Amino acid sequence: MPLNIVLIEPEIPNNTGNIGRLALASGSTLHLVKPFGFEIDDKRLKRAGLDYWQHLEVIYYDNMEAFFQKNKNAKMVFLSSHGTQNHWDIKFEDDMFLVFGKESVGLPKPLIERYASQLFKIPLYSTSIRSLNLANAVSIIVYEGLRQIK
Repeated sequence: MPLNIVLIEPEIPNNTGNIGRLALASGSTLHLVKPFGFEIDDKRLKRAGLDYWQHLEVIYYDNMEAFFQKNKNAKMVFLSSHGTQNHWDIKFEDDMFLVFGKESVGLPKPLIERYASQLFKIPLYSTSIRSLNLANAVSIIVYEGLRQIK
């Protein structure tokens, strides 16, 4: 798989469903880190993911510690509105992990501090918004990665 999409504690089932559809369309693996703000069998998640969910490669983790332990040697970048580098500066590679935080607060502060050199943002050109919708942000990053890799 070219990329790995990681959602840390996703809260909105529709976003997760749409990101699942994107993962399948892009040939990416979806990694979901608990706790979730919904049940994995939520009808809103299934509606957003439509009938594609069964074809998707999804890996579930009980918590962040389990995720980082299993993937400790993986190349990772972290996406946050707190990043100082723009996403265009990411040097995408096959099998890279793209780590996103939950909708309400983004990545946990300890991750932002620990991985500051690997922290990137999508530039916003209006002061009237704080951030993009998570599914939109993931789409931007994944397809920029595919463009660079291919």
